[in-house]
Amino acid sequence: MTAGCLTPSARSLRQTGGLAETRVWARLRGGAVDGWKVRRQYPLGRFVVDFVCIPLRLVIEIDGGVHGRDDVMMNDHLRQQEIEALGWTVVRFTNEQALGEPW
Repeated sequence: MTAGCLTPSARSLRQTGGLAETRVWARLRGGAVDGWKVRRQYPLGRFVVDFVCIPLRLVIEIDGGVHGRDDVMMNDHLRQQEIEALGWTVVRFTNEQALGEPW
């Protein structure tokens, strides 16, 4: 699947993000962290990642409660391995971490 095929899905995800993603986005958008531009719901390989900083080759994922299920954890692990094989670093946070950390 090409990035072009994922673009409509990424657009839709930008409109329907949860509270944790919205809060993180409010802190990351517009180069708010040391001037680094971060993109939200970005097609990367055959996936759409929550946040990406292209110059740093950094992916930030915010995991909701469903990510605690065994089958979803396995899928997340395989997905992360594939993204890292493309030369990216993946950092994961739970919704609780994203909502609970002081900003």
